[in-house]
Amino acid sequence: MYELKTKETEASVMEFITKIEHPKKREEAFQLLDIFSEATGLEAKMWGASIIGFGSYHYKYASGHEGDAPLVGFSPRKAKHSLYIAVDDTEWEKLLTQLGKYTAGKACVYVNKLEDIDLEILKELIRQSIDYMKTHPFDFEVMVKE
Repeated sequence: MYELKTKETEASVMEFITKIEHPKKREEAFQLLDIFSEATGLEAKMWGASIIGFGSYHYKYASGHEGDAPLVGFSPRKAKHSLYIAVDDTEWEKLLTQLGKYTAGKACVYVNKLEDIDLEILKELIRQSIDYMKTHPFDFEVMVKE
């Protein structure tokens, strides 16, 4: 049976960030922690070895595959910060055009450095991402946990 690799853990978020080698990435990780904490009002938790998540939801596909994932989160990767936010809605498109310099994947925004983006727009993206996850009709069952 398939075993999820990214699960919520008891690891310390502060310890994880403190161990980031590059001083600028470490400083920005603490800044992202503050931004996500403020925007969500939720406690930061480690998911797997390198994702800092806020809130969670349970998903279940028709195939029977199911698991838990953070509502939003980030990972301070060596090359770019990975920001896990829902970006599939037209409202997101408007906000993303105002965000600044980034690249995007399916549910992830990649940012080289925080000075490249508008942090107030990021906060709005985070808040709207949580609202989106709570209200958007999915093609699979979702139960948001807070």
